[in-house]
Amino acid sequence: QVHVVESGGGLVQAGGSLRLSCAASGLTINYVGMGWFRQAPGKGREVVAAISWSGVSTFYADSVKGRFTISRENAKNTMYLQMNSLKPEDTAVYYCAAGARYDSIWYSTPAKYPYWGQGTQVTVSS
Repeated sequence: QVHVVESGGGLVQAGGSLRLSCAASGLTINYVGMGWFRQAPGKGREVVAAISWSGVSTFYADSVKGRFTISRENAKNTMYLQMNSLKPEDTAVYYCAAGARYDSIWYSTPAKYPYWGQGTQVTVSS
């Protein structure tokens, strides 16, 4: 059974930083594309960033380019999202998503990811 668990969320002031982690079990992520999504109250789930299995190919939403960095350590079965220069509009529940086994590319569409974590709250105060 596959489990994906996020950690690292919290409350931070505008301009601050947080680092989210996503640990997978029951699934070796070496050849799996992964992504970070977020959902603010009253809004739909949107892609934040995504990464191919090797880490060579990445995608960022325009709203986070230059501020967020996605990375992964396949040996630790873990993905990260470094978030700098946080803004109040970044406040949301952040979700980690993992692709199907051997689906090595990234997707910006939530429906392409079969495995999801429970989410971690990120709150940025002004």
